[in-house]
Amino acid sequence: MSLPSPAPRRHLHTRTIKCEGFERDDGLFDIEAQIVDQKTYAVDEPYRGHRKPGMHVHDMQLRLTLDRAMTVRDIAVITNHAPYEACPGVAPAYKGLIGAKIGGGWRKAVAEAVGRTKGCTHITELLLPAATVAFQTIGSWPKDGTFASEERPDTSAEKPYFIDGCRSWASDGPVVKRLFPLHYRGRG
Repeated sequence: MSLPSPAPRRHLHTRTIKCEGFERDDGLFDIEAQIVDQKTYAVDEPYRGHRKPGMHVHDMQLRLTLDRAMTVRDIAVITNHAPYEACPGVAPAYKGLIGAKIGGGWRKAVAEAVGRTKGCTHITELLLPAATVAFQTIGSWPKDGTFASEERPDTSAEKPYFIDGCRSWASDGPVVKRLFPLHYRGRG
């Protein structure tokens, strides 16, 4: 399935966000994310001057190092391309996220550490898809292919973080009923 056909138009801008999750040999996890903005036309910027079509307007990267509990153990941030000289200077502020935990309260921790003029809008925005990739990397399906189901019931009394986080994982829905019956809150 795809989107409906668009009205006649002209391509002007592309933003590419790439996020990858890695398990390290030392038991920690690295989540790497990059954001790149490009224009399809030439532009004259006030600080960098003439920019040809396809040149990077923004190119920023980050690496979150997390433990299994999703606690930030380290973070590295780099600005490869930005329109203003001040942009790369925000990198040290992101160290304020060390010790924060991805999950409930993550957005608040990000806002406190690098909100407003302490950080970069683009790098800060990148922390949200990076957090989602952390969940997919660390909390994804077990490597042995099994999951909490009728064959291997979930015996944990603690409700997994993702239950009631979206329609598929509603506590009264069929997915939770099948995969996490202990936390099912529907009928039957």
